[in-house]
Amino acid sequence: MSDLQVVLGEMQPWTDRTDHHPALAALLADVLPGNRRTLIVGPHSRALISAVSERTSDATVLLRSVSDAEELAAEFGDRLQVVAGALDGLRSEPFEVVLAADGLDRVLGYDSESLSWSERLAAVSALATPDAVVVLGLENEFSLLNLLDRRPPHERHGDDDWRPLHDDPTRPVSADQFISALPWTAQVYADFGSRTFVAAEVAAAARPGELPTRLATDALEAVDVPLLSPIADGVDSAARAGLLAAIPTGWLAITGTHAEHDLYVETGPAILTANQGTSGWQTTIGTPTTGPAPTTGAADAPVAGNDLPSPTTLDFDAGVVPAVVPGGVSVESVLLRLAAAEDVPGFRKLAARLGEWATESRVVLRWDDVVVDGDTFAYGVSPWATAERTDRADLLAAAWYRFHDRMIGQHRRHPWPPWMLGDDLVSTWLGMSGVELPEPVQATSPDTPPASEEHVARGKELAAALAGVLQLPDSVDVRTELADAQRARQELFELKGHVYGLERTLGFRNKAMKTRENRIRELRIQLQKVTAAHDRIRGSRTYALSRVVFHAAQVRKPRVVARKLSRRLRRR
Repeated sequence: MSDLQVVLGEMQPWTDRTDHHPALAALLADVLPGNRRTLIVGPHSRALISAVSERTSDATVLLRSVSDAEELAAEFGDRLQVVAGALDGLRSEPFEVVLAADGLDRVLGYDSESLSWSERLAAVSALATPDAVVVLGLENEFSLLNLLDRRPPHERHGDDDWRPLHDDPTRPVSADQFISALPWTAQVYADFGSRTFVAAEVAAAARPGELPTRLATDALEAVDVPLLSPIADGVDSAARAGLLAAIPTGWLAITGTHAEHDLYVETGPAILTANQGTSGWQTTIGTPTTGPAPTTGAADAPVAGNDLPSPTTLDFDAGVVPAVVPGGVSVESVLLRLAAAEDVPGFRKLAARLGEWATESRVVLRWDDVVVDGDTFAYGVSPWATAERTDRADLLAAAWYRFHDRMIGQHRRHPWPPWMLGDDLVSTWLGMSGVELPEPVQATSPDTPPASEEHVARGKELAAALAGVLQLPDSVDVRTELADAQRARQELFELKGHVYGLERTLGFRNKAMKTRENRIRELRIQLQKVTAAHDRIRGSRTYALSRVVFHAAQVRKPRVVARKLSRRLRRR
């Protein structure tokens, strides 16, 4: 075990929580040189520290937490020199590599001087050689997540995440200010939730629906933060204004070297890297350099509000990702634009083209990852596929169901009536895509279920499986909650009106039933009186005499009757 060195500014008892980010590790693996004297400033994940220590035999880690420093020294033995203390307490010879990817917020202790951000940067610069490779992170106070975070400021950092809470006018709040504040020429990456890193110049040129914007949206949506409104709307608005590089959760500046790729993205258990070219994006998928891979497979988080017959397992297959992805916009962005404009003929035409393009495949269709490529379409960077080849209609149903969930769930504008939402609307879109309905059979056509019903059920399974492997948080933003509440109030008002109408109808019918019942009771009493009078008349002698007279009047030949009677009397 290496000796633990303690300098001014140590904090005890204390711990700084850190998580491992594979995309950051892949980026640092490209830029950090080996066999150089290295300084790691601030908290970083154990996997990242281990990867850095394997590249050099002279590495020093500066942590303000004594307990964290002791655990690190015990784990890595003689591979690292661990120093417990604050940045202003470290005195050492300059280093050839300085890594401060966590930024300069968690490098001071209780006893440290109240150094501004620029003074902390000067301290880091003093610890680096003139030609050193420096990697410095900066949290973005103007990030979209901070702007849309519905928590008050005092609840965003608790007692277990101590930071000096004071305004610092020297702290950069934009990528341009960050570059200007650095004493070195730097390459800057926009950090979206530590899951996606985009070169700042590429992010500034990205527009809604393009690959960097889509990946940034996916990364920010994966961060579990209670929001005021959907993150996708803000990202699209920023990209439309050319400000995508201004709204990430942070930036990462790299000096003294240059990163190889424009994009570093954590996708499932692997890392996607991409470079922008004239023909599109040249993509490569590799395994994480350090740290455990996230679990993938069965969808254990079904889509809310749907009873799925059985879970579906999706496989991570890097081979299905094209080597070149066109640089166009996603199909979803075009569909949403047509729906918002209420251009049903244009929507129907695009859906028909999508139906002609889709084929039987293992790749799960997602309109948010299918790219418009001139007159045709192309797959994006989604690596999720089924174990066996899936029918074209089922893949279309999964894509339309996911599109329905994203469009209706975010209360976007569309031309379809509210009573048509759900499976009926997905079936309609399937019909637009060329999934034919069965021919009606005479005498049974009203009861014939549509052929798309089975495909919609299968599409629900695939969409639920995709949602499970994407591992999106379950939190709902305030705007969506308010819209859902307003919709619930509207439905409640309509149901109250329906109940009131039924109550009036039942009241009228009750009155009519009472009137009929009274009339029936009166008729029953009259019938009883008539029956009693009739029985009384039938029992009288007058009635018996009248019957004799009646029968006698029916005799047409009295002589013949008289002869027959006399003959019978003589026989007796």
